Amino acid sequence: MSFVTHLECANCGQRYDAALIHNLCTACQRPLWVRYDLPALKAAFPKRKLAGRPPTMWRYLEMLPVRDAVHIVSLTETVTPILETKRLASHFGVERLYMKDESRLPTGSFKSRGMAMAISKAKEFGITKVAVPTAGNAGGALAAYAARAGMEAFVFMPDDTPVINQKECFLAGAKTFLVNGLITDCGRIVGEGKAKKGWFDVSTLKEPYRIEGKKTMGLELAEQFDWELPDVILYPTGGGTGLIGMWKAFAELDALGWLTSPKKPRMISCQSDGCAPIAEAFRKGERFATKFENAATIASGIRVPAAVGDFMILDAVRESGGVAMATPEADIPRWMQLAASSEGIALCPETAVCLGALEVLLAQKKIKPDERILIFNTGAAQKYPEAVREKLSRLDCTKPIDWEAI
Repeated sequence: MSFVTHLECANCGQRYDAALIHNLCTACQRPLWVRYDLPALKAAFPKRKLAGRPPTMWRYLEMLPVRDAVHIVSLTETVTPILETKRLASHFGVERLYMKDESRLPTGSFKSRGMAMAISKAKEFGITKVAVPTAGNAGGALAAYAARAGMEAFVFMPDDTPVINQKECFLAGAKTFLVNGLITDCGRIVGEGKAKKGWFDVSTLKEPYRIEGKKTMGLELAEQFDWELPDVILYPTGGGTGLIGMWKAFAELDALGWLTSPKKPRMISCQSDGCAPIAEAFRKGERFATKFENAATIASGIRVPAAVGDFMILDAVRESGGVAMATPEADIPRWMQLAASSEGIALCPETAVCLGALEVLLAQKKIKPDERILIFNTGAAQKYPEAVREKLSRLDCTKPIDWEAI
């Protein structure tokens, strides 16, 4: 049984029939929310029904937009672990620091959640051809789930996208194109091709369902923390669906009466100073972000100079009492190595900026050492060989080993 009632523009409030295929609001070209009959959902779906369900994102099916489970396209999107990071906590001088590790998902990043949902809904609508612009991981996830569903996939990525992402799209059979521009240029190509090629545009927030997949991050962490949310969540922000989706999840859980406290986390939107449109808009007190010129960061997933959901990110950050901020691009490799060497967690470069933000916010006393702090590792470091500049010592096995040098 589905509890979806309608779609609703996040900007102007225009309502749309959820039984029909939609991209953006036709009135203002802004993203659409999926809305639910929460009173009916509350009556029909008490949280005790979660007991015994498989530990995947689909355990929350009643709170998701797929109407019939037969249409689910899945690679087993497991509930990702929350790791307590005591050595990192000691480094920062805090008591409780946790990492939710999204790299455990089928395609190595949190993009698995959104694409599993988007492709499942596309299958339910009878769509057979999909396209996406990508900075990396979204393209790989789309390619994998489209292959799983037997759909034709088209992926457009900047020509300096991490090589692993290029290869995974190719291996999954997607028609993959390198573009001499940024993700916004790739998005323009996808938009122009809708009429010419007949594909469905699965761009970030240009369809309503990827955000519902990302919402499951918030549902999961609430359950993992026994329905008491952390005080602070630091999240790397490009297109922003993860942060927006979690904030939506917290509001819906509150309406269902599942949370032990109405207090919500302060949402910290983290960017690199090489591409910081959301941080700049927050600093200026603006609701809509200006396109960030000459965007450049090794954290390809947050190299998004203009996000269609900019106001949704900024609304969530401000409503939560959080901040949007940028930290130095040059610090990314140092933070990646710190996390891996102290905790064994292969931190992606996007998440590395969260460690920089944590350091600054602690110094500014905007985060307190005794608060429960959660950071999202949105992908696996192994997918970013270009981000690691290692210098390894060499040994000549034909000569005696100089043990003093080791």
